[in-house]
Amino acid sequence: MSLDLHFILFLLLRMAIAAAFVVTASIITERAGPVIGALVATLPVSAGPSYVFLAIDHDAAFIAQGALASLPVNAATIFMCLTYVVLAQRHSLAVSVGSAIAVWIVLASIIRQFDWSLTAGLAANLVAFGICIPLLAGYRHVKMPLVTRRWYDVPMRAALVATLVAIVVSTSGWVGPRISGIIALYPVVFSSIMVILHPRIGGPPTAAVLANSAWGLLGFGMAVAVLHLGAAHFGSAIGLSMGLATCIAWNLTLWWNGRRKRIAAA
Repeated sequence: MSLDLHFILFLLLRMAIAAAFVVTASIITERAGPVIGALVATLPVSAGPSYVFLAIDHDAAFIAQGALASLPVNAATIFMCLTYVVLAQRHSLAVSVGSAIAVWIVLASIIRQFDWSLTAGLAANLVAFGICIPLLAGYRHVKMPLVTRRWYDVPMRAALVATLVAIVVSTSGWVGPRISGIIALYPVVFSSIMVILHPRIGGPPTAAVLANSAWGLLGFGMAVAVLHLGAAHFGSAIGLSMGLATCIAWNLTLWWNGRRKRIAAA
């Protein structure tokens, strides 16, 4: 087998694995409602496979450096969510999604100009979430209409994530860890939620899903920081495992607290 054919087949396998992750997460999200759906959406559904495949091709130092670049990008993602949530109350899909993605691209472009330390990345997240979480709170509670899945919904999400993985894996060798870390954190899942749900159930209910994701996204940022520390000190495999465990533990804690409050209110 030629080297090029081997690379293509291995890349297709990686894309298929990433697509399987997002299909599973999509089905859970659609059946669980906006709160649980938001927690699932903030799991590393797209970034996780990207980092796993980067770890296969590169050493632990590459992963640790990439995570440092990813950390402030998480702050850009919450501003993207805030932009969409506010605009989706009154504006069309094109205006709301287009503006949100433009905000993410502008912030990501600014972020890539700097060498980020762990302290600076954490500070950027604390400031961003300190601003956005209170502003998003008023948009969280919206009655969700029944969602009927179209045949192309899940394939489209799977294709987006698979494409992201292909871009990250195939370009990482020449763009380096910083750009790879930024691209790996492009919010594919949030973008697909906007594009799929907005025309079907309207802006405010779709915005509620993203508004409910704010606390979960904060935990995702902490998981990226743990990934950096774990990869730097213990290697890629342990770092990735620690990051995933952090994300899952944080979201389970959010779910348990929410459940406890609902039981107390009842």
